[in-house]
Amino acid sequence: MNISPIRNEKDYQKALERLELIFDAKKDSKEGDELEILSMLIDKYENEVYPIGMPDPIEAIKFRMEQMGMKQKDLAEVMGFKSRVSEILNKKRKLTLEMIRKLSLTLHIPTEVLIQDY
Repeated sequence: MNISPIRNEKDYQKALERLELIFDAKKDSKEGDELEILSMLIDKYENEVYPIGMPDPIEAIKFRMEQMGMKQKDLAEVMGFKSRVSEILNKKRKLTLEMIRKLSLTLHIPTEVLIQDY
């Protein structure tokens, strides 16, 4: 096992190639240990070099509604009038603090996502 830090794209590609070779290693074996450590290094590098930002608040709401099989009328029960829901989903009205709290509880979307500008 010869593991070193991933400092650049060349190191990253080399680590990915090695990971692919040992991907099916047994958990408590030498290669299994290498796989675990290599996975952590790759994850750290990817989080630093290719960070994934938070989603747009309105797109997050639409996505969760779709996942939960909800319609605008269902969301109107949480937020008030159907016309208000339509305005929010079309980005013509901003979310209020009260709406953010209700949406977070109902749709299980983190408040950090919902409070962002859009």
